[in-house]
Amino acid sequence: MAPDPTRPSTSDADRTDPPLDTADTVDTADTAETVDTLDTETVRFDRDLVRSGSGQRYIAEDWMPVHRRRDGSVLVATARRPTPDRQADLEAELGAPVEFRVASTWGIKDATLRVFDDIVADSAANDLYRANPALSARVVFSRGQKIGGAVLGVVMLAAAVLAPAVLASTLIAIVSVVFLLGTGFKFVVAMRGARFDVVERITDAEVAALDDADLSRYTVLVPVFREANIVAQLIDNLGGLDYPLEKLEVLILIEEEDDATRDAIAAADPPAHFHVVTVPKGHPQTKPRACNVGLYLASGEFLVIYDAEDTPDPDQLKKAVIAFERGGERTVCVQAALNYFNATENALTRMFTLEYSYWFDYMLAGLDHADLPIPLGGTSNHFRTEALVGLGGWDPYNVTEDADLGIRASALGYRVGVINSTTMEEANTSIPNFVRQRSRWIKGYMQTTLVHARRPLRLIRQIGLVRFASFALLIGGTPATFLGVLPSYIGTVVALLLPSDWLAAVFPAWVLWICLFNFVIGNGIMVYLSMMGPYKRGTFHLIHWALLNPVYWILHSVASYKALAQLLTRPHYWEKTEHGLTTHSS
Repeated sequence: MAPDPTRPSTSDADRTDPPLDTADTVDTADTAETVDTLDTETVRFDRDLVRSGSGQRYIAEDWMPVHRRRDGSVLVATARRPTPDRQADLEAELGAPVEFRVASTWGIKDATLRVFDDIVADSAANDLYRANPALSARVVFSRGQKIGGAVLGVVMLAAAVLAPAVLASTLIAIVSVVFLLGTGFKFVVAMRGARFDVVERITDAEVAALDDADLSRYTVLVPVFREANIVAQLIDNLGGLDYPLEKLEVLILIEEEDDATRDAIAAADPPAHFHVVTVPKGHPQTKPRACNVGLYLASGEFLVIYDAEDTPDPDQLKKAVIAFERGGERTVCVQAALNYFNATENALTRMFTLEYSYWFDYMLAGLDHADLPIPLGGTSNHFRTEALVGLGGWDPYNVTEDADLGIRASALGYRVGVINSTTMEEANTSIPNFVRQRSRWIKGYMQTTLVHARRPLRLIRQIGLVRFASFALLIGGTPATFLGVLPSYIGTVVALLLPSDWLAAVFPAWVLWICLFNFVIGNGIMVYLSMMGPYKRGTFHLIHWALLNPVYWILHSVASYKALAQLLTRPHYWEKTEHGLTTHSS
């Protein structure tokens, strides 16, 4: 979401009024009276009166007007002790005498969301686009990209008619080079990550030395959709976080029509610091839009995203706080590693785990060491809330909002760090489910490439040529590489089966050699990187499964073609990944 100039700081230190409990006695008009309580769920709110002010101001200051009474006074809900000065200020602002009623902080937040529902829904979806249309994936192709694509299409059509063999050779060569550059880049970065352990190492002693009284408020966002089967597990997993409960708020973000998940949470009887947030209806219905609604309500100085099936290390929040203190204001986000509790369930879960182990233990470390843009993971990324608001929040039209946010943070000079903490997740057990998940991720990488390629020279000036090249090879190169897998494999098999004189009549020898080299070396690199994955975690029984990486990449290639089709037909559609399919326990 775009920065709101009316949004005060989320730091508790900025709140000068003491908290108000239901038994508090306050001085008003020089006399002592007991302030009665107010049920914000059942009371009638005057929408016009409430909406004459700022919703985020009410949230930050822990008060909101309710309605005008018959005697002309205004009923005001407050969660903080109203001093005589505060009463005088509000009476001057509202133009009438004020009568206070006690409400909980969450009651005020929830009521604000209900009264401002359409405004919040529109803000969560479109603030980034309104603030900077060029950085939003709401428009899939810019005018220049449409013109360039049309010209390229005409040229290729003409070449297909006039010189089909030349066109085929050229395309094969381009695909091969892109594949080799993409895999080669990942190899170089991962080798650097293996050589330099730059993950922020925070010891148990440092965590134990923290004083709970000094810790800042922390917001946990958990976007869920049709997850009734695992929300009880969610509450149990996140209930194990080692953080003072009075400084922790867990916001479970549920779409308006998802009654089943809402009922399942109520049946699980969550602790008092867990709050259900009903995300107002709106378009697009995506995880980042839900997270923007959570950001609107967040009161923590720091904020983290978890998925419904996540089991983070209990001390992860405290490690993140230490990492932010070390990194200074330039560190906008710290990413915890992801791994899988059902790694040995089947061949797919083993490949999934190998891939993530290499990515989080070596690839991200290499990117961090070289100060290159880091595409965030969709979960377990911890933010400075104020900086996240300044970045405009998440792009709800981008289906890999995490990767996009990492690039935007890099463009503004922020740093993304990596900490030595792990969140255990559920690896995909089903091939159709895997293809749905990967097609969304790859489509999001395509969206992110299109968005940041609209102004390439500007991006180069912002982040430098080396970091731009890293962005192009990682974000743009990944879907391009996967698109090239199936043609490369098919071409290699055909080249091996057909008589050499037939091939020589159509393709130059150099094209065939490029294909063979690319097939052997490119796949060899990825098998080697997958084999690296288990070493830091000691899961050596997975190493030989890395030999299946070429087959694993066929699934990625299938997903990439599905992603390309959806980019053209359903660019903002969020294809849901089903959770809770595993037979293993977290």
